Amino acid sequence: MTETVDAAVRKFQKELNAGTVALVLLAILERSETPLYGYQIAKQIEGAGGMSLKQGTLYPVLRSLEGQGLLSSRVEPSVTGPPRKYYAITAEGAEVLAAWSETWDRTRTFVDVTLKGGRDR
Repeated sequence: MTETVDAAVRKFQKELNAGTVALVLLAILERSETPLYGYQIAKQIEGAGGMSLKQGTLYPVLRSLEGQGLLSSRVEPSVTGPPRKYYAITAEGAEVLAAWSETWDRTRTFVDVTLKGGRDR
């Protein structure tokens, strides 16, 4: 890959990540049986193999989702370091996730069809 193409791919990936992080975070927290703290969430994202997400990106999105009422949180002491903030999805967050998932499905289908030259396969 040329340097220009590589830079364009990195920029495109960064833009895609910015648009999907909130969706992914809500999905992870909905599937979790217990609340998770930031490092656990980051590890699950890494484990999924798709996105590399810096913790500096993760925490502002968590705070934003909490501010919108889509997540709740609680702080608990940790024996191995500073207190940890655990996040859980709220009922409203689950409703928003369902709506966002439908939007994602429609968008993904549109992009896939367009990339294939307008043929729905």
